[in-house]
Amino acid sequence: MSLTRGAPRADAARAGAVVLTDVVKRYGRGPGAVTALDGVSLDVAPGSFTCLLGASGCGKSTLLSLVAGLDGLTSGSIDDVERPVAMMFQESALFPWLTVAGNVELALRVKGVGRAERRRRAAELLDTVRLSGFADKRPHELSGGMRQRVALARALAQDASVLLMDEPFGALDAMTRDLLHDELERIWRERGLTVLFVTHNVREAVRLGDRVVLLSSRPGRVLHEYDVDLERPRRIDSTPVANLAAEITDALREEVSRHAG
Repeated sequence: MSLTRGAPRADAARAGAVVLTDVVKRYGRGPGAVTALDGVSLDVAPGSFTCLLGASGCGKSTLLSLVAGLDGLTSGSIDDVERPVAMMFQESALFPWLTVAGNVELALRVKGVGRAERRRRAAELLDTVRLSGFADKRPHELSGGMRQRVALARALAQDASVLLMDEPFGALDAMTRDLLHDELERIWRERGLTVLFVTHNVREAVRLGDRVVLLSSRPGRVLHEYDVDLERPRRIDSTPVANLAAEITDALREEVSRHAG
């Protein structure tokens, strides 16, 4: 079985920012083994915004961890054409003893960037996420949405062309989430990022994505793919978004019901 990572594909027709081929992830051995992902093949095009949907436990977060290199494959291959990648989680995971600027600078410090350049770039990134006036604040002084903006700035500091996002707005109220959708879309378009975004919120997926990939219940397989051919910018409460979200929700409900039965 092929277990590869990072090698460019010879097949130009499948070239993408990230290409997954027959990915299997299994935890444990023998009769008690649990298969989280089973034969997942997915091409993530450069500069695209792909949203992953599925019931809890279907392997969405596991897939992101595999792409990020935080976990190993059981079999299959992941070819990362556009390294490096950066990852955002549901929790901001900021260091409470550091200032906002210090948290952003940390990613630059790890890369060996000098102090003066770190400060300059951190200030630039905080301006990008509209937090330029909060550089000296501590995380506990910020709202949940502001902390996620700092986490986004820290991810951008890694100069990654691929941004992996694991339900980054799931714990936020609806209005804050809606505002961050606008900010994320702006940054994605300005920087030409490739985004792979996990969510449980079907409307959020349609609001943000060029494509929505629906995974089956465990083990996770690609069940359906939906191209979101809707004009941007979109409103999460617009009729076109609601109509496509309803179609995807019906498919998700059917899959959850089938698995439960």
